[in-house]
Formats: sequence, structure tokens, C-alpha cells
Amino acid sequence: MTRLIIWRHGNTDWNADNRVQGQTDTPLNALGVEQADAAAALLAELKPDAIVASDLQRATRTAEALAALTGLPVCTDARLRERFYGQWQGLTMAEVAARFPTEHARWRNGDADPGCQVEALDDLAKRIGTAFQTAADANPGGTTVVATHGGGAKQGCGHLLGWGPPILRALGSLQNCHWTELRHDQVRGWQLRAHNVGPAAREPIPAAI
Repeated sequence: MTRLIIWRHGNTDWNADNRVQGQTDTPLNALGVEQADAAAALLAELKPDAIVASDLQRATRTAEALAALTGLPVCTDARLRERFYGQWQGLTMAEVAARFPTEHARWRNGDADPGCQVEALDDLAKRIGTAFQTAADANPGGTTVVATHGGGAKQGCGHLLGWGPPILRALGSLQNCHWTELRHDQVRGWQLRAHNVGPAAREPIPAAI
């Protein structure tokens, strides 16, 4: 049985401000570091065999908290970066709604390709889902922890599970430093075993941006 633990990074100041991060390389804040340490203590009990992370620092710093407890190296993969949000990156969602009302409305309604140079969901799902599969293939029969981003995590999991946007819209967003567990066997393929697991949250659930 191959197991993937898809782990969202800790809190950042941009999360706290509901500001669109996308592929902007923002650091963890003090709360995010605390969350990463708390989550790492729980994940270490799962005895992971490998750690892979997005190369954006909020994900790599999160992964390093687990590496410090397990002695495992952190391997980075740029394909695990968050969705590219184009013209929205750096803006609060209120600013996005004010400046790009048509595209924002399309995004809110689930349009997979809303415009403003925002990465299409199909492209995101294939990019991150392929990276997840690569991580799993490198450690068959083992447990791999993948530190990544909220929106990308959901779409990448959907790619492996064969779930399209209508199903994924019904799946709650990962909280900071929480994770989804997927398992794979040769008979049933990929299965969702757990979602939004992690230490107790200390802040409202932010948008997965």
C-alpha cells in the first residue's frame, strides 16, 4: 500500500490578510512556524519514508519542521507550486472583486478558466497531480509527505482520484498545516482515506489562495 500525505503549508501574513498569494514566495509568519512544528510532531508518528515540497518557501519551511524530527531530506519540486493567479497576485480578494468584477464573479461561480491570466484548473490539476504521482512512484509501498498549497492540493488529489470540479467544489479547503491522506493499491487504485487532519486550528479557515 502506497500512502501520500498531502500537507498544506503553515499560515502566512498574506493568508491572514486574505491576500492572493498564488506563486508569490511569501514566508511563514510566527503562527505558521508554530503550526508547522505542531503538525510535524503528529506526522512524525506516521513514520514517513520521504518528504517532498513545493519550492516556495512557505512550503519548504513547513516541510523542514518534519525533516528536523525525522532526519529525512526535503526534496523540492517546482510543479507543486500553488495555482498561478496572474493579475490577482498580491491583491486582497476585496481588491480583486473591485478591479476585476466579471472575472471574479466567474471564479466564484466555479469557472475553471476565469481569465486575468489565472491558471486554468485543468492545467493546475494535471501539473500537481503528476507531481504527486512522481512522488508516489519514487517510494512504492511507502509513506511520502508532500508539503504543498491549499488550492493545488485539492486539484492534484482530484486528478489522482478521477474527481472533476463539481465533486471538488463540495470538498472543504485544507486549513493551514492540515493534510489529506491518499492510499493506493493495485486493485482499487487511489482512495481518499482522510481529509483536513491536523492540529487544532487557531485562526478562521482562510481561502485556499
